[in-house]
Amino acid sequence: MIPREPSRNPSLGFLYIPPYRIQGISIAGEQSFVQVPELDVCFDIGVAPRTALSSNYVALTHGHMDHSAGLAYYYSQRHFQGMGTGTVVCHPSLERPIRGVMDAWVSLEAQRTPYEVSPLEPEGELEIKNNIYLRAFETVHTVPSLGYVVVEKRSKLKPEYAGLTQEELVKLKSEGREITQLLNIPLVCYTGDTMWGKHFEREDVLNAQILITECTFLEEGHRSRANVGKHLHLDHIIDLLEASTSEAVILTHLSRRTHIGHARKTLERHVPARHRDRVFILMDSRTNRRRYEEQVAAAEAEAQTPV
Repeated sequence: MIPREPSRNPSLGFLYIPPYRIQGISIAGEQSFVQVPELDVCFDIGVAPRTALSSNYVALTHGHMDHSAGLAYYYSQRHFQGMGTGTVVCHPSLERPIRGVMDAWVSLEAQRTPYEVSPLEPEGELEIKNNIYLRAFETVHTVPSLGYVVVEKRSKLKPEYAGLTQEELVKLKSEGREITQLLNIPLVCYTGDTMWGKHFEREDVLNAQILITECTFLEEGHRSRANVGKHLHLDHIIDLLEASTSEAVILTHLSRRTHIGHARKTLERHVPARHRDRVFILMDSRTNRRRYEEQVAAAEAEAQTPV
């Protein structure tokens, strides 16, 4: 009798939400990593595929192995391929364990891999690109955990000075007037594993252009299971959609026991029609591929249209 083929590794989930690519793998209890290449950051590193290496930063939400197991490989491969030293941003309580992991690899490999660890307190910020900051906020899980918002800091002329000439503005500035204001524009939010809490009332979470959040449980009778494991249920996502202004809400961390086709139908059945077009499942490869092909076709048609 001919044996079965081995199980296939899951392919990367991929969504293009202009101007950002959201790509990664997120399966509850197995592996989670989500990358936004344009922002030079990966969120979590439960696995470290080749594409993850191109990001200089990994924002680690918590220490569970399905979110952190690829950490040493990420550091090692970046060094091996001459890509520079990677930096892992983490909850302060994880700095020492991460250093311990890397010290253990020195004993195993008989060589030292360069690495950077940047602990970030809740509400702390780290500049990851010019005027682009990674901001941490506290979440509620079974271990110390953080969510992250990538924020653009943009200087803008105060409304009361709109319409003034350049000479007038220079004069006001020379007099010591503050003519500009600093805007904090939330671009992408990633919650990591978390239960429902006050962090979902934050303006930078609710108003991020793209909100990436876990949704571990979908079934109607599983809300209590979500509470026990400190995860989210689809009911929470529906509440979140009512409050959020995000252009896209991307769901991650579904269990492998939840078939993607079933998850898709469950969303269609329970998510109000007014929100349905902005809800995506990262690992719904069929739907996301069809959408991307439509985006490519539309871009090609636009490029061929005479000006």
